[in-house]
Amino acid sequence: MSAKKRILFIANEMSPYLELTEFSEIVNKLAIKSNDSGFEVRCIMPRFGTINERRHRLHEVVRLSGINVSVDNEDFPLQIKVASLPNARLQVYFLDNEDLFKRKFVFADENDQWFDDNGLRTVFFCKGALETVKKFGWPPDVIHCSGWMTGLIPFYLKTVYKKEPVFSHSKVVFTIGQTTFKESLGSDFIEKALIHPSLKEKDLEVFKDADNEALLRGGATNADAITFGDESVDPKLVEEFSKVKGKKTLPYNPESDLTDYLQLYSDLAK
Repeated sequence: MSAKKRILFIANEMSPYLELTEFSEIVNKLAIKSNDSGFEVRCIMPRFGTINERRHRLHEVVRLSGINVSVDNEDFPLQIKVASLPNARLQVYFLDNEDLFKRKFVFADENDQWFDDNGLRTVFFCKGALETVKKFGWPPDVIHCSGWMTGLIPFYLKTVYKKEPVFSHSKVVFTIGQTTFKESLGSDFIEKALIHPSLKEKDLEVFKDADNEALLRGGATNADAITFGDESVDPKLVEEFSKVKGKKTLPYNPESDLTDYLQLYSDLAK
């Protein structure tokens, strides 16, 4: 009997923990459906301060402690917590850092002021997610990234992490979702995103505008397959990525029972 294919979901929102857009519920359903269909599934998301640890029964994973994530020449301790997804036998891992995520709001404060370190938080999460998988020693066949905050992950997998044995056979799906913010991740975002000496600013050209569109475009550009997660996706991105030579694409389908996603995962994992 062949070993189960492994799917890793990396998302900045997932029901019931954080629901900012409708795709949070689709991530939940995809994880459960994949698990029920014979895939081995794990999920990773940020542990935003709005997520209630007691209600969702999060607890720290001691064996995964001790990781420091270096961003812009500064080390940030990475704390990893885990919970079982309700009504499913699969685990969700939450990446936490006291300075970056322990606040009462997600991306903007009580006055709707955008956090000026959202760029740093994004780089920390993307690099932290990949370092966490290395620590697992759990090679995923398919990595499904959703949410603008995961936009750097496909790029990092094609560059800095390309030769890591745990990712040697990984194929990446990126879901282009709706535009949810108009602010910038900062003029120094590219500088912060240079997580390895081998990277140069020109390598991150697609991310240079450091806005919502740039993160979605960068994720899709570097992925092996693209899906559309909402009917209100920016029309420019729909036109640009609906038919890309050499990439599998899934259009948005509100009537989908998600079997089209399972087929996509199976095709990529061959």
